[in-house]
Parts: sequence; C-alpha cells; structure tokens
Amino acid sequence: MRGRFRLPSGLLVAALATLPLLAAEEEPSGPAILERSTATVEMDGRRWAVPYSVTSLGPLFSLQPVVASLGGELSIGPLGASHTLELGGTTFVFGPGSGVVTAGEEIIALSQPPAATLEGLQVPLDLLRRIYADMAGYEILWDGGNRRLAIGERRLQQLPVAVDVVHLSGVTTVVLQFPSEPSYHINRSGRQVRVQLVGDQALLQGRPAQRSPLLERLDFAPEEIVLQLAPGVAADDYTLAGPFRLVFELYPGAETAAEAPTFRRPLDDGREVIVLDPGHGGSDTGAIGPAGTQEKDVTLRLAGLLAEGLRGHLPVRVELTRDEDAELPLATRSALANQAKADLFLSIHLNSAHGPSAHGTETYFLSLEASDERAAQAAEDANRAAGGTADPLTDLQLILWDMAQSRHLASSQYLANLIQEELNQALDLRDRGVKQAPFSVLMGAAMPAVLVELGFLSNPEEEQRLLDPAYQRQLTDALVRAVTRFRAQREGSTTATAGSLQ
Repeated sequence: MRGRFRLPSGLLVAALATLPLLAAEEEPSGPAILERSTATVEMDGRRWAVPYSVTSLGPLFSLQPVVASLGGELSIGPLGASHTLELGGTTFVFGPGSGVVTAGEEIIALSQPPAATLEGLQVPLDLLRRIYADMAGYEILWDGGNRRLAIGERRLQQLPVAVDVVHLSGVTTVVLQFPSEPSYHINRSGRQVRVQLVGDQALLQGRPAQRSPLLERLDFAPEEIVLQLAPGVAADDYTLAGPFRLVFELYPGAETAAEAPTFRRPLDDGREVIVLDPGHGGSDTGAIGPAGTQEKDVTLRLAGLLAEGLRGHLPVRVELTRDEDAELPLATRSALANQAKADLFLSIHLNSAHGPSAHGTETYFLSLEASDERAAQAAEDANRAAGGTADPLTDLQLILWDMAQSRHLASSQYLANLIQEELNQALDLRDRGVKQAPFSVLMGAAMPAVLVELGFLSNPEEEQRLLDPAYQRQLTDALVRAVTRFRAQREGSTTATAGSLQ
C-alpha cells in the first residue's frame, strides 16, 4: 500500500527503540499545535465529541475515544512511549513524535507524527484510515469547516483483478493487478494464503495461462482470493505501484528443496547467504585464451578464492553453484540461488574479443533491454554458449518477470557500480563501465544479482595475469570490498569495513 516498505527481519525492535520517550503531559516533538478544540463524531446516527488539535500539517484526533467506538485492543507502553493496537489479526505499533507506524512487519509513513497531549495520544487522520479502513472497512471523512468526523461503512466496490502466473528457475511469481489500491489484509494458514478484501469485491478478469508445480490452485470469491500452495512451498509477498499489484513469490521450502537432485541445501543458521556462480563448466569451456587457458577453469578458481575471502571477512554463508568441472544449465544456476534463499547472487566470467588488445573489466546487471550493442551481443553469446537461446522466454514471461523482480534491479545496479569502482581503484584497470543486458543466468534470481567479467582471455597479457595467483587474489579482494560496502549500505551502517583488505 502507499508509503509502505517491508521492514527487514531483526530491525523491528531497533525501529521502535527510536520512538521518543515522551510523557503524556508533554508537548509533541513534531509540528507545533496551533489550535485545540473538540470535534463531533457522527456514526450510525450517534454523535459524540472527541478532543482534537490542529498543526500546520493537519488535524490530530484523540485515539482512545475512537478505539472505544470502532474496536481494537489498545495497550500503552511505559511513559506512553509506544502504543500497540491489535485489530483483525494485525498489530499496529506507533508512538508520539514518530512519523511511522509498523503494521506487522511493514512500516507505513504518516503525514505527521502523533502527539502526546493532556487528552492522551492524538493521531493524524491517515493513521485512523490506515487502521480502520484497511482492517475494518470503515470510511472516515473529515469536514474541517464544521469540525465533523463522519464514520460509516465503506461503499462496496467491484474491482477487476487481472492474474498472471509465471514459473521460472524454480520460483513461481503470482501477480494480482488491481485498477486502484484496495483495502485488504493477508492471512496465512497451513498451505493457504488468503487475500481478504475489506469493503471491496474482486471481479476476476480471465484465468492465468501458465500453471506451476508450486501452486496447486487459485480460488476466487468476491471477498477473497486464496492461493493453495503445494506441500513444502513457502511464499513471500510485496506490492508494486503504477498500477497497484500484489505480488507473491513462491519457492520450495526445506522439504521440497531437499528433493531437488541438483541441490543439497545447507541448514539455515541465520546468516545471510551469498551464492557464487563460476561461469561455464563441463563441455562448455567458455572463452579460450591464446595459450589455451579455458574460462571455466579460471572462473572456478576465482570463485573459490572469493568464497574464502567472503567467509573470512563477513558473517555470511557462501555457496557455489559448482565446485568442480561440472556442466550446469543457465536456469539451474539462478534456481540454486533461489532454493538457498540467497541474499546475493554473483556470476563470475571472463571476456573475449575478436582482437587481442581489448582489456579491462565490466559488470552487468539484468535488463530486458541491453544498454548498447556490445552488451546485447555479449548476452546473446553467453546465452547460446551455455546451450540456451538468445530469447529463452516468451515475451509475456519476460515482461512479467521484469515487473515482479523490479525491486531488485536498483540494488543490482548499485552493487555493479561498487564492483567496478573497487576493481578500477585497486588494479588500475580500464573502466569498461556498468552495463545491462538480458543474461539468462541472471533471469529468475529473486535477489540482487550481477555478472562480472574480470578480464579478457583473448588478450595474451591479461591471460597471463589471470593465471597469476597474486593477481587472482587482488581481483577477489576487490570483490570482497565491494560486497562489504554493499552490505553496509543496505544495513544502514557506516562502520562496516573490509578489514585487512583495505
């Protein structure tokens, strides 16, 4: 919903700890109160007064009288620093001076912070609407001129819902597209995920064309949409705007993943997971240098060194898509990352060109449109070299995948920039830039994913450097620094460093 983003696991307590410790009788730390008065609440033919205040950002209403009338279980923490409201199976946490409210694991931005007053906590209108319109189906209208707050049952709307299902690289994406943002909440029970509409009804617009082994069926009723998951399948959800879309990602859980013949899933120990993909393997040698060096051998060596460096400097678990000279389909590589629930996917390659003078590194993130002709040709060559095609997916699948995975592209681009920066600064290499192209190995990865070309095997001088253990260590040290900076930025930390790699 508008203004929402998902709060990463483990940060909820930290976010709530930032709420100011204001006593109930103190003035708010937000905008100054310009007026104090009472408003008339009208509901079901009844009228009563509720204290309210006005700031430069709008009205604030005393919360406790509203909760007493509309329902919910309200509890107040020590010194009034935090308020918890339980309603419809969702826990809302907010407090004076904080411009956000947490709803379950989500954070929702408010128009202004709630204020601690002599009349108790006063909250902005959008907080009341967020709670009682979304969860209870009320319509709340404010008439400032007459100081009147009208509360009634929300008018029933029929919302056409378009549904698309795409199964790609072991992950199924289900997209529910609405003409406007509905009021809804999501309930999970066993293998069922229920999208329950509040005050609206769903009007299905055709059935999805594609089936999925992870989704047994989709059930539609006017008031709810039910995803029936296959045994052992887990589901995450998020939203996209323009138009509003509710997206579910279905992936094999521990039970299902254990049955996959190409992947042995390690136990989850709570650490972030980084999956490294040594390019090529088996009969797919990749590029071959003038001295006969095969890309598949060097990428495997570099991936091993990188895994060693990451494990030594970061609290992460590192997995390789291959740890020997084995041949893997492109789709399997990103599928392994998905099954590992990876937080990062890095595919390692070496470059080649028709002439012997090309040199330097370049890093790619995924896009359906290549940034230039050279990038488009590189992706086409890589896709075909691994037994794929230049266009491995239908246009519909590509569009839906790009839409559903768009939340990772900004992070992928940021990581690609960090990689190029570290490689260029440490090794004084030619900066061939960050590019984008439709590499099949990156498609379907449900996490930030990049492909890095660490040099040109077709250049005799670079071929010899790429065989030098000291130079290989320099390359992987630069990648460790880039990943360290990426994690620090994502976690909002400015203190994380790469230690002895500086």
